[in-house]
Amino acid sequence: MGRYYDGDIEGQFWFSVQDSDDASYFGVEGESPSEYLNYHFHKEDLEKVLDGVYNCECVLGENLEKLNRFFNEDGNNGYNNEMLMEKYNWTSKETTANIEWYARLRLGEQIRDCINKTGQCNFRAEL
Repeated sequence: MGRYYDGDIEGQFWFSVQDSDDASYFGVEGESPSEYLNYHFHKEDLEKVLDGVYNCECVLGENLEKLNRFFNEDGNNGYNNEMLMEKYNWTSKETTANIEWYARLRLGEQIRDCINKTGQCNFRAEL
């Protein structure tokens, strides 16, 4: 069963890769009055989000282009770690780390784009 986030942005957290509080990496802590974390990013938070996105890109380095190509250009609707390990000669540990940072980057880009478009980004994340 997947965990989702919805509101100004929506999507599904990457199964067994991404925690429900991953958006906290981008400078705003989620509030948890229920089975959800509520996030409220404002225009003033954009600099922290940009720093987080940049940091994700730096950590991924040249692997970012490989992952973009794998998920976007190669038409992979599904994947497993073994596919990435074989294609890029990564170890299991490298693959896990790259996927975690890539999933985080994609979430950060959604938050950034939403703030740029509307001046804020509010969403809730299933725990």
